Amino acid sequence: QVQLVESGGGSVQTGGSLRLSCTASGYTYDANCMGWFRQAPGNEREGVAGFYLGSSRRYYADSVKGRFTISQDNAENTVYLQMNNLQPEDTAMYYCAADFSSYSDYEEGRSCVFTRGGDEYFASWGQGTQVTVSS
Repeated sequence: QVQLVESGGGSVQTGGSLRLSCTASGYTYDANCMGWFRQAPGNEREGVAGFYLGSSRRYYADSVKGRFTISQDNAENTVYLQMNNLQPEDTAMYYCAADFSSYSDYEEGRSCVFTRGGDEYFASWGQGTQVTVSS
């Protein structure tokens, strides 16, 4: 089991920036697929950004492309989400998620999927960190 701890959330004005961190501990070999999801009040959880360690591809939701960047520090078992030009619609609780996927499952779309809410594809979740953007 992998434990995930997020940090870095806060309150900013429109156009501001934040960097979220997610540090994994425990059996981190089970975390070769990692990413960020968010959920605003009254909305379903949605995938924001993610990656599979065996691939150079990165997933970004259309709403954050060009503004958010996901990166990782393998030595520190930490995943970052750099969020620039934040908008009020980015206000949400942000969650880090991790799971283990074979390369074939990933390539064939059977795992490590960020285009849905994440429950069926990710076993490990952090407690969440709140991001609030005011206009």
